[in-house]
Amino acid sequence: DIYGHRLATCSSDRSVRIFEVDKNQPPNPIATLNGHHGPVWQVSWMHPMYGVVLASCSYDKKVILWKENERGEWNKLFTHEKHAGSVNSIQWAPPDTGLYLVCGSSDGTISIVQGFGDDKFESSHVINNAHTTGVNAVSWAPSHPASTTLDPSSKDYDTVNKRFVSGGGDSMVRVWKFSGEEWACEAELKGHTNWVRDVAWAPDTGFTTSTIASCCHDGKVIIWQCSDLDKGNWESKTMHAFDDVIWHLSWSVMGDILAVSGGDNKVTLWRESHKGGWICISKQDSNNAN
Repeated sequence: DIYGHRLATCSSDRSVRIFEVDKNQPPNPIATLNGHHGPVWQVSWMHPMYGVVLASCSYDKKVILWKENERGEWNKLFTHEKHAGSVNSIQWAPPDTGLYLVCGSSDGTISIVQGFGDDKFESSHVINNAHTTGVNAVSWAPSHPASTTLDPSSKDYDTVNKRFVSGGGDSMVRVWKFSGEEWACEAELKGHTNWVRDVAWAPDTGFTTSTIASCCHDGKVIIWQCSDLDKGNWESKTMHAFDDVIWHLSWSVMGDILAVSGGDNKVTLWRESHKGGWICISKQDSNNAN
C-alpha cells in the first residue's frame, strides 16, 4: 500500500493474499481473499483517502473491489463484469485525478470503473477496439501535466490531467485522453514489433517532460518522452534490449529509477545518466543481489 505497511499478492491459484510488512520481520499473512474463478493477474490499492480498498482482476473476466471493515475483515464491495475476456491489467488513478479504476482486457476493450463516494461504484465508460488483439497493460498519467509541476502560477496548474497509456498484443502503445464526455486516443507510439507486455507512466519528477516506459515480448524496453502532451511530440529511445521476454516495469516514487523484471528471473534497476543514456545500477536474481 502507499505506506509500505501492507503487501497484496495474487496468483494462478485464484486467490489474493494480504501481508503485513515489517522490515525487521518476515511478511505476516493476515488475509486470503477468495472470489475469483480463474488465475488472478493483478492487484491495485486504492488511495487511502478514499478508504482501505483493493482491486483485483482475473482470467474469469471479472474485476473485484475488496474492502476492509473496522474488524479487519475483507469483503467484496463491487464486482465489475463488463468484459468478454480475461482482464489482464488494472490501476487506480492518482487521487487528484478522481476515483477511477482503469481495466484492460483480452477482448480488446478498456473500461473505467468510477466511484461516487459512500462505497458506490459503477462502470462508467468502455473503449471498444482499444487494441485489436487484446489489452495487456494500462497505466495512469500523473494528475497534473509535467509542464506545470514547478510553476504554480501557470494557467494550467489546476488542470487535472486525465490521461492513461495502454499496451497491447498489436505491438502498439496508445495514449488516451478524456475529452468532453468520452475517452479518445491522443497518440499512437510505434516502436515495438511484438506483444507489448507492460507500460508504466512515470510519476511527477519535477521536470517538464512526461515519460512512459514500455516493454515487449521481444525483450526491448523503450522510453518515450514528450515535452508538450497537447502537441503529442513523443520521442523514443531504446533503453535496453534484453535476451528474454520482459514482463513488468515499475517506476520509483520519484520517477528517476525504473525496475525491470523478465523471463530470465532477474530484476534490474535502471537510471538515466547525465549524458542521456540509461545505465543498470542494480540487479537481482533468485540467488544473489548486487
